[in-house]
Amino acid sequence: MTHTSPGRRLSHTAVGVLATVALAGLGAVPAVAADAEPDLGIGPLAPVTDARPGSGVGVPFTVLNKGTEEVGKVWVTYSVTQGLAPAASYANCAYSTQPSADEEPEKQIAVCAVEQPLKPGVVYAPEQPLGLKARDNALRDKVSMTVGATDPGPSDGGGTEPVPGTGAPLKLVEKAPATDGDRASHDEDHASTEVAAVNTADFALTGARLQGEVGDKVTATVTFVNKGPAWVYRDLGQGAAAVDVRIPPGTSVVKAHDFCSPVTTTHYSCGTSQSWVDASDGETYPFVLRIDKAVEGATGKISFGGAARPFDTNAGNDTADIVVDAGTGTTGGSSASGPTAGGSSAGGSSSTGGTAGSGGSTSGGSGSASTSGGATTGDSGSSTAAGGDLAATGSGSTLPLVGAAAAAVIAGGGLFYAVRRRRAAGA
Repeated sequence: MTHTSPGRRLSHTAVGVLATVALAGLGAVPAVAADAEPDLGIGPLAPVTDARPGSGVGVPFTVLNKGTEEVGKVWVTYSVTQGLAPAASYANCAYSTQPSADEEPEKQIAVCAVEQPLKPGVVYAPEQPLGLKARDNALRDKVSMTVGATDPGPSDGGGTEPVPGTGAPLKLVEKAPATDGDRASHDEDHASTEVAAVNTADFALTGARLQGEVGDKVTATVTFVNKGPAWVYRDLGQGAAAVDVRIPPGTSVVKAHDFCSPVTTTHYSCGTSQSWVDASDGETYPFVLRIDKAVEGATGKISFGGAARPFDTNAGNDTADIVVDAGTGTTGGSSASGPTAGGSSAGGSSSTGGTAGSGGSTSGGSGSASTSGGATTGDSGSSTAAGGDLAATGSGSTLPLVGAAAAAVIAGGGLFYAVRRRRAAGA
């Protein structure tokens, strides 16, 4: 059993009086004013043009304390895409690499702790512009910066362990009292700009040469590869390349690649899995075709469509052919293709029931992979959406064409799909 302490209990009236006095005392305590939140802004970053691979790139920036109180310490964070690298290793910065994720390519990130007070209403700038370097694969790259009064902490997404810099620290110096124009231009805590380099990227296509009889199903493997040296980074939502595939006469499409959408029954437009393509990388587009009738010298054409490619100065590998020899010398079955040249190719190999012609060799890139032999069972159902932005994908087969054709024509063939290809590590 519980035991009560000896003594007299307070009456309910006494308790009420004491509570009233306590509340009145609390109300008499003056409220403590909350500290003003730091309000920092970064000015617009000027674009950089005519950068040269292997050379240094300076990016000026300014910071403004828009608050009413002095800020004792600030964090300046900047990131660069893969064609750029930090040239200056600041001692008060920690450097890491963020892998590509979702719609964003790989980035190098620096988080810099600048331990110096920033007065309110004063514009600050680094002693020297931010030091970067254009790498050999630079072409069109992005620099992003943020400023804040708290440590941003490690970035999400499984980046590398931060490594501290070894050079002189990044410092900010007073420039001038802020004007109304400065306050307007420093309204955000983040900014970004582009760095354009003088470089080239050679986009190349390969096709296929196939053999079979009427009624056979054959696989034509079309490839696109960026032979470099630059990587190519397009705007978010736009494919790195658009490839037009026109089917040889006398054949019909049983199954197209998931990244390809019909413009007509004999014309497909193919996109890429991301808005960028690295040097020596690309896409492979297998098409399962049915030979409906024998057409002598039946040839389909492959070419680039979509956005202009001023960086590609080699037009000799911008087209390729799909050739189908429907003769009488083969037995039934289906054949797998080896891409053949409209310039260069990655020699083909035949599979059971058909013979694939070879066509030379291809250099660099993801190349093309021949599909396995045996009759291909089509018509498993596929759904792709034509357009210039993102499209859903499925397993692919003969498609309703009328509505898709109109949409694809409007988009100009620049298809980009949100299909995420989970590339193997090290690919």
